[in-house]
Amino acid sequence: MLAEIQNDALTRMNKSLESLRHELAKIRTGRAHPSLLEHVTVDYYGSEVPVGQAASVTVEDARTLTVTPWDKNMVQVIEKAILRSDLGLNPNTAGTVIRIPLPPLTEERRLELGKVVHHEGEVAKIAIRNIRRDANHSLKELLKEKEISEDNQRKAEQAVQEVTDKAVSKVDEIVAEKEQELLEI
Repeated sequence: MLAEIQNDALTRMNKSLESLRHELAKIRTGRAHPSLLEHVTVDYYGSEVPVGQAASVTVEDARTLTVTPWDKNMVQVIEKAILRSDLGLNPNTAGTVIRIPLPPLTEERRLELGKVVHHEGEVAKIAIRNIRRDANHSLKELLKEKEISEDNQRKAEQAVQEVTDKAVSKVDEIVAEKEQELLEI
């Protein structure tokens, strides 16, 4: 029972870390990366799909993405979807290939994005703390129902706290890594 609670907390904390990584992948750092277009969706024959499922997204050079649709009819649709996205990118179409130059980030924009990264890190920490609270609440319920002793409850709470501390330090590492990426020119 105690191991179940701890494993559940660990699993949920890892999901929070993955969610943080996913959110931070959307923040553009001035370097071309195919994951930049992951959340852009296009209407592909009646269903909304990510660009990566309707075209090949590759990195041409450090500041240029190349999107090659599998269907020639999708060129305009993908181009419009990229323009509609909140990424601020201007795709250039040359036949069946869409090139997306990434403009360099201004210092002001870098600082702005740094704040966004920091905020996402705080959101992840809050989620992790909420998971800890839920696990501790479950342990207190077990104690109240006399299914575990007070010593076992304290040990389990300490184990949950250790997992929480590791997850929070991992959030700090991920955020510092992304901030460092933003500061690179």
